[in-house]
Amino acid sequence: MNKILIIVAHPDDEVLGCGATVAKHVQNGDRAKVVFLADGFGSRDDDGNRDNSAERASKILGCENPFFLNLPDNQLDTIPLLDIVKKIEKVIEGFQPSVIYTHHFGDLNIDHQITHKAVMTACRPQPNFCVKEIYSFETLSATHWQSPSMKNVFNPNYFVGVSDFMDKKIKALQCYDNEMREAPHARSYESVENLSKFRGGLVGVKNAEAFCVERITEQ
Repeated sequence: MNKILIIVAHPDDEVLGCGATVAKHVQNGDRAKVVFLADGFGSRDDDGNRDNSAERASKILGCENPFFLNLPDNQLDTIPLLDIVKKIEKVIEGFQPSVIYTHHFGDLNIDHQITHKAVMTACRPQPNFCVKEIYSFETLSATHWQSPSMKNVFNPNYFVGVSDFMDKKIKALQCYDNEMREAPHARSYESVENLSKFRGGLVGVKNAEAFCVERITEQ
């Protein structure tokens, strides 16, 4: 059994980025938990709170109760990176995950970028460190909207076949229905399905989620 930790900036990022893969981990007997750094609504005009939605989505995917760090939405760059790193380190120390999934550094969203940097800093290789694998995922409406001139294009080299888990991913995503948009918007149910089919077609399966390998340590 592995312990899987998904570290994301906002509620719904976990489902968009690796929801089906997480459900597959759980079915295979792994323990999974999500960490949300920011509240996901502080920069918006509405007063909604996505904590309940996040808890319901986690339950659908088979995850344990999530961690909420309640940092300000779209303002992670105003917080000293070391402060965020220490919060993540505390979670890692308590949960002892062997595998971490998080945002790709090339995302347009600043919170995603900071989350990635904080995770990689918190996971500096140390003797007897629990984390052996780190993967970054793509997030529709964030990963693909970045300027290609930034030279941080998402170029996946690890694919997980998730054809049997897309129903759970969509069901979990429906917990965040207020965040979804009508097609042909990138953040639509149709786009989520189409991306999984595209990634699957690249490796010869019906549906897949794609990742960049940040680090794999064999001992």
